[in-house]
Amino acid sequence: MTIPEGLGSRVLLVDDSRAIRAVLRRMLQETGFTVHEAANGVEALRVLEAEGVPDIALLDWNMPEMNGFELLLALRARPDCDGLPVLMVTTESETDQVIKALEAGADEYLMKPFTREALLAKVQLATARMFERTGGAGA
Repeated sequence: MTIPEGLGSRVLLVDDSRAIRAVLRRMLQETGFTVHEAANGVEALRVLEAEGVPDIALLDWNMPEMNGFELLLALRARPDCDGLPVLMVTTESETDQVIKALEAGADEYLMKPFTREALLAKVQLATARMFERTGGAGA
């Protein structure tokens, strides 16, 4: 499988687990994505400033300093990230948490553990939802 049509190739991957980042990075790079990584939300904002707005962001929920939900809110508050597709990739499986993230602007939600196929399907869904939300304007 390759990068979904209509989606750029730059990913911001935010997870405090080095092992999870390595697995996700490998899956994404094998598909053709360029991956920029951060271990928490604060670091992710620094990467965003240095590298610019990516084509999609994958956020873990539970991280130190600034968690994924707080980062989601920070991203949605930035005009330059208005069209950024956001996929929560987390162990948080409570329905209330899923609803909270989607209501705050996450485009999709993927629970750990997951397969490569599930990850890529959610990337495609997040992109499609972003297009619906923004009327076709990308990041």
